[in-house]
Amino acid sequence: MKKKTILIILFITALSLLSACSKDEQGAQMREITTMELVKEMGIGINLGNTFESTGDWISGFSVTSYETAWGSPIITEEMIKGYASEGFGVLRIPVSWSNMMGEDYTINPDYLDRVKEVVDWALDSGLYVILNLHWDGGWFEKFPTEKEESMYKYTRIWTQLADSFKSYDDYLMLESFNEEGNWLDLWNYYAGTNGKEEAYELLNEINQTFVDIVRGSGGNNERRHLLIAGYITDIEKTVDELYKMPNDPQNRSAVSIHYYTPPTFAILDEDAEWGKARAEWGTDEDLAELNKLMDMVKTRFIDEGIPVIMGEFGLATKNKTQEMIRLYLTSVNKAAYSRGIVPVLWDVTNVFYNRNTNEMNDKVLLEQLMTDKH
Repeated sequence: MKKKTILIILFITALSLLSACSKDEQGAQMREITTMELVKEMGIGINLGNTFESTGDWISGFSVTSYETAWGSPIITEEMIKGYASEGFGVLRIPVSWSNMMGEDYTINPDYLDRVKEVVDWALDSGLYVILNLHWDGGWFEKFPTEKEESMYKYTRIWTQLADSFKSYDDYLMLESFNEEGNWLDLWNYYAGTNGKEEAYELLNEINQTFVDIVRGSGGNNERRHLLIAGYITDIEKTVDELYKMPNDPQNRSAVSIHYYTPPTFAILDEDAEWGKARAEWGTDEDLAELNKLMDMVKTRFIDEGIPVIMGEFGLATKNKTQEMIRLYLTSVNKAAYSRGIVPVLWDVTNVFYNRNTNEMNDKVLLEQLMTDKH
């Protein structure tokens, strides 16, 4: 082989190695895509519920597995995650309680973080979008009104660590500020009037702004990462309130999060409780009118103003309901959201809708009906 040819080959090889190193250091490329466009790509989603967000003083052992399986989930496998993609879902929301394994100065246990990253990687490798959040986390969020400085410090520590750990990931990973927390009834009891309401919204808005500032300032791809901002308790009527403000995001790459469990006597209760009588049926004209009214409120307040919306949870308690009624409710909510440009993400726990043993949906008719709305 001629000397000139050898030099050319060595030069090309060196360039390839340099390119590879540069990509590893900088992370995968972020696309020139708006958050509204990205949300449209997500399709229909599902939650990996009652898994990494399980908490409780009664949980025995101090290991990742002890928490991962505490609320009934088997150990998550790559085949389980691939199954979500195979069934047609486009996004997997992964709720996490980061305080489960935490050391001094609110340092997240590296084994816990590595395990979550492993599952995130499996989902991304399967072609799924991933929404990763801070989820209830043992309830310390309730202390924000009375212990604001320490609570904000813990919140900052958590997201500083997570932002740094995931800053090289591409835009198939979305970070979510928190779940349904911020329900400070001692600060604002919305059942008893408006006293404290303005202060409650100001606190929630400040926490969301802190989240955006931390992620944007953490470097790497986080400078342009698409973010999901928690609504007020993710309740639609409270989130569309004028006091709720989307944080200032210099990249304008933020969506708002809402949840849908309306009416709660049907969606949440499977037996009577002190606060309501469980409903086993849904679908009256009044029910449908309520659904469409709430979804229209979201569309008017956010989507029509260019702010994308993800319905990070919707679902229902199933024990007191027929399969037909379950299908009617879920498909109605799914369609009402998706038709307005809202991404619906089904709340699911072990083997209720998705079977973690067979890696497929239990009800194929329901699956087909949900996915029909994408076409």
